[in-house]
Amino acid sequence: MNEADILKAKILVIDDAEANLRLLEDLLAREGFHQVISTADSTRAMDLFNAFEPDLILLDLMMPALDGYALLEMLSRHIPEDEYLPVLVLTADATIAAKRKALALGAKDFLTKPFDTIEAMLRIWNLLETRILYRHLKSLNKTLKPFQHPHLPS
Repeated sequence: MNEADILKAKILVIDDAEANLRLLEDLLAREGFHQVISTADSTRAMDLFNAFEPDLILLDLMMPALDGYALLEMLSRHIPEDEYLPVLVLTADATIAAKRKALALGAKDFLTKPFDTIEAMLRIWNLLETRILYRHLKSLNKTLKPFQHPHLPS
């Protein structure tokens, strides 16, 4: 795996504030990510998730209509248990309760707004690296046959 593999990742950004979407889109573009889709309408998130099949989701918690917690619950029903699809929560809610609830619902990481852009990019790279390594390991496991001792019956 190399940097190019990570930069091919598909990222879905869900945040009701247009300014936050532009900030994240610009940040990701400057970093070299070009497969980025974003929405300010959380009710479109699941359709975009299904159509785009992202490698990473950047998710706000406090949104009208469907909040981030509801989306995390919906995502957990659509992501197979044997899959690693990271969700990075980006929220202004810095309470311990918000962190615990988001992580318990399946978020893999949590950043409080306003966030440090360098820290955010490091977390994004780390989550994507883990996703790519996980998928690579999963594909290797499918091609490897279990070891069978030559002197034991099968």
